[in-house]
Amino acid sequence: MRALLQRVTEASVAVDGEVIGQCGPGLMILVCAMQGDTAAEAEKLAARTARLRIFTDDAGKMNRAVTDIGGQALVVSQFTLAADTRRGNRPGFSPAAAPETGEALYEAFATALRSQGIKTKTGRFGANMQVSLTNDGPVTIWLDTEA
Repeated sequence: MRALLQRVTEASVAVDGEVIGQCGPGLMILVCAMQGDTAAEAEKLAARTARLRIFTDDAGKMNRAVTDIGGQALVVSQFTLAADTRRGNRPGFSPAAAPETGEALYEAFATALRSQGIKTKTGRFGANMQVSLTNDGPVTIWLDTEA
């Protein structure tokens, strides 16, 4: 699984002009299940996300995790993280998991974040979503269970 984490002061996701999920200070997480991924990888990625120390401590060092600051998370599915851009000008998305599997793993990731004690909201799998956020720092981190 792949995730793109952005440290945010706020984030929201809307479908057809209606906000369906939002969070305050914490993480905006774009997540993509890849072919061959399992629920174990979703749980591993969520645990790593919850422990990643990318929030500043009192000394101004990135030394605190989202759980340490009582932060929230907004999780949005994004199959385009699987883009294969090695050839041509049009990305291919065949490395992404099939939609049924992708949705189940996306939900498993969000559930695993909640089990870590993080207040977690989500977008709508497969929908055309509009995401708004204020990136704090900016801090943007790429995680991949294969790496």
